[in-house]
Amino acid sequence: MSGNAVHPANEHHQPRFADRHIGPDAAAIDTMLDVIGVESLDVLAEKALPVGILDALSPGGMAPGLDQLPPPATEEQALAELRALALTNTVAVSMIGQGYYDTLTPAVLRRNILENPAWYTAYTPYQPEISQGRLEALLNFQTMVEDLTGLEVANASMLDEGTAAAEAMTLMYRAAKGSVNRLAVDADVYRQTAAVIETRAQPLGIEIVTADLRDGLPEGDFFGVIVQLPGASGAVVDWSTLIGQAHDRGALVAVGADLLSLTLITPPGEIGADVAFGTTQRFGVPMGFGGPHAGYLAVHTKQARQLPGRLVGVSVDADGSPAYRLALQTREQHIRRDKATSNICTAQVLLAVMAAMYASYHGADGLTAIAHRVHGNALGIAAGLRTADVEVVHDAFFDTVLAEVPGRAEEVGAAAKERGINVWVVDADHVSVACDEATTAEHVEKVLEAFGATRGGQHQPGPSIHTRTSAFLTHPAFTRYRTETEMMRYLRSLSDKDIALDRSMIPLGSCTMKLNAAAEMEPITWPEFARQHPFAPASDTPGLRRLISDLEGWLTQLTGYDAVSLQPNAGSQGEYAGLLAIQAYHLSRGDEQRNICLIPSSAHGTNAASAALAGMRVVVVACRENGDVDLDDLRAKIAEHTDSIAALMITYPSTHGVFEHDVADICAAVHDVGGQVYVDGANLNALVGLARPGKFGGDVSHLNLHKTFCIPHGGGGPGVGPVAVGSHLAPFLPGHPMAEELTDTYTVSSAPYGSASILPITWMYIRMMGAPGLRAATLTAIASANYVARRLDEYYPVLYTGENGMVAHECILDLRGITKSTGVTVDDVAKRLADFGFHAPTMSFPVAGTLMVEPTESESLHEVDAFCEAMIAIRAEIDQVGSGAWPVEDNPLRGAPHTAASLLVDEWTHPYTREQAAYPLGKAFRPKVWPPVRRVDSAYGDRNLVCSCPPVEAFA
Repeated sequence: MSGNAVHPANEHHQPRFADRHIGPDAAAIDTMLDVIGVESLDVLAEKALPVGILDALSPGGMAPGLDQLPPPATEEQALAELRALALTNTVAVSMIGQGYYDTLTPAVLRRNILENPAWYTAYTPYQPEISQGRLEALLNFQTMVEDLTGLEVANASMLDEGTAAAEAMTLMYRAAKGSVNRLAVDADVYRQTAAVIETRAQPLGIEIVTADLRDGLPEGDFFGVIVQLPGASGAVVDWSTLIGQAHDRGALVAVGADLLSLTLITPPGEIGADVAFGTTQRFGVPMGFGGPHAGYLAVHTKQARQLPGRLVGVSVDADGSPAYRLALQTREQHIRRDKATSNICTAQVLLAVMAAMYASYHGADGLTAIAHRVHGNALGIAAGLRTADVEVVHDAFFDTVLAEVPGRAEEVGAAAKERGINVWVVDADHVSVACDEATTAEHVEKVLEAFGATRGGQHQPGPSIHTRTSAFLTHPAFTRYRTETEMMRYLRSLSDKDIALDRSMIPLGSCTMKLNAAAEMEPITWPEFARQHPFAPASDTPGLRRLISDLEGWLTQLTGYDAVSLQPNAGSQGEYAGLLAIQAYHLSRGDEQRNICLIPSSAHGTNAASAALAGMRVVVVACRENGDVDLDDLRAKIAEHTDSIAALMITYPSTHGVFEHDVADICAAVHDVGGQVYVDGANLNALVGLARPGKFGGDVSHLNLHKTFCIPHGGGGPGVGPVAVGSHLAPFLPGHPMAEELTDTYTVSSAPYGSASILPITWMYIRMMGAPGLRAATLTAIASANYVARRLDEYYPVLYTGENGMVAHECILDLRGITKSTGVTVDDVAKRLADFGFHAPTMSFPVAGTLMVEPTESESLHEVDAFCEAMIAIRAEIDQVGSGAWPVEDNPLRGAPHTAASLLVDEWTHPYTREQAAYPLGKAFRPKVWPPVRRVDSAYGDRNLVCSCPPVEAFA
């Protein structure tokens, strides 16, 4: 593409989707280019990027690789194509189970959460004052998990059940302080969970001992034990004896528990378990071919500070009112870096909110009634089978009946399939049938017909599993919202406390908060995608598999690599998978000594954490004053560790928001000694259509579909972090024990294709943008960032620029000098922005005392200018403090954010006016957003750790 135009409307005079996605029009782009001082977007690209990595354009203005993409489709065309793919799928009745169950999502939750941009376009609640709604919802989630598991502390969700199990393992291993390296895993744990555990254990030197633990703990020392309740076979086992035995031998115990079953069964915490983990999928979140779903992890209070992931806690604000925020942040891997025991940097917030509100809507009575109905249908199946002399293997079960049918399993499975039902064929002699919330009497009858049985036996069922006596979900959050009216208003009241993309630009550097178009979002709730079990027969899902194949092909073309795995369900998991692929490649060549991972000092903490989890030793490479990798230090580290270099991890453009001009030399230096180059694709949105990491030196990259390719952040998840590799690494991509089409390697996520149900978002985005739109988006994002840098540089110095004075897609504003001279901190500026109606940029990353700003291509010039005006006005306020007109401890910045209640006081004692506090640029500037709380005191909350719903009296 040359010049400044995006692209014209099609022959039917419908706007191209790119014109809807990209905020600035041609005139606005001209304005930005004038301020930047370049004549076109292409010239800007030539000045910002090293010429050596830029893809040469064809005579038609097309970049290599992009010419293989289909031409851009309109919203209507793309939706019609995707609908045609969806209709080739078969929505069968799923009675497969194995950790995935059909569920009935209340329409009030689907419409007001999953389909509501106030919830799905929000970001991680790092600015708690304008995130109180989703923080409260997450606190409800934690309380729900704590109540149902009988443990005192739960985190704000995990990526999936397998990841939660792996984190439970490393938590127990850390508690053992490495004195023992053996873990006992029950043979009845879900196969996919066991596979993820095995993957995580191997690089850490943990030995897995798999056994039938109903017979007791095997001989020898163990640091931990993992069991499932109910088991994969459906068996409900009383694990209390095993737990006592394990504790007597110094081992901790983690129970993978089905939360719905825990409304009936005595919970893990009450039988002595140390950890509980699992998934909340069946709490109103569709199966979606495997994800995304909110996993959970819960522990006793004494392990709270070892709990990985995010933890929401209760604190107080500047007025002493209760307020929520993320607690104990020093536990997070991005702070611990290579000392981390987890590389989790996200959660599944949107799905956790869904699950929490499902529990709130149904309450304890409703959930228990659903559990009784599920169990009753399973009992009916068992009774019918016994009447027909089919052996039911287990006497005690919750929802899953395991039937022994010698030599007939395939026949029974086929007969059920003829009746529109998928069951689980365990082996030649056993069939497993799982009931769920959507199971009906008709389903029970049809599945019995498949066995040659009928409903209505008189055989007595086995022992009762209804052993729970403790109360749960008694807090008003789970008792007040039974009617749709109440639930609708509750959800609205929570979302009103937040700033999401539906209200404001979110200029978060390194996070890319761009438009998540409604046309992209619409297909994820289609039943042909949403109601698919990840282990359903391949013949049921040809449309989904074609969508996955399309995406794999498009992403390889856009990145210059040769193969892609969509299994990783977060960027952190994509990093981990990429490093495991590198490790496996070296081992296949006999290079067992290659264990050093070179990482620049500026890198995101997940890089170092992922390398540590992959069993590599991190060696930090210094950066120059301008933020670039120090080539001299890199060469020195390479010379020192020549034969041990496994990989270099480098983010491009850099974490500092600059296109480093030495990137080709950096890659070549590592390749020359036999190492592999991992190009972190977190900032790929600054490269698409301009340069391809697979062509300028990368061997592997992970891509953040939730950044570059429009999957919304959902308040801190879901995400997708696929890993792309060169042909030599393709044999070492993730595999899965339940997917024959994937390699038999290692497994990083519970489902074969990770968070498959949100892949239609990225499919729609690429299909509608086409090659010209994708390139235009990249160029516009770079233009917007450089425009912001030029407008604000005289007020806040831009810390890093490239050789030609350009930034990439984001810029770092340096407040350190301002803080030193005036006492106004980066926190003060971030909180004051809330009074202007803006979410703050990224604070103090990658450099303490700075703000990283990323406007993205989706924001109009009007919105970008409004942000710049707010920042300029804030600088004028800072000058007032610097001049002594306002004291450092009492000014609009230190007092921010200002709530309505804080202004409605009889006596106003501050040296600035109420109008200056509330409307710093006048009442006509922007629609007023009233923060619900004053500045939150995080230290107070960490000293007084409360991670469940506070009593109602706290809000009196």
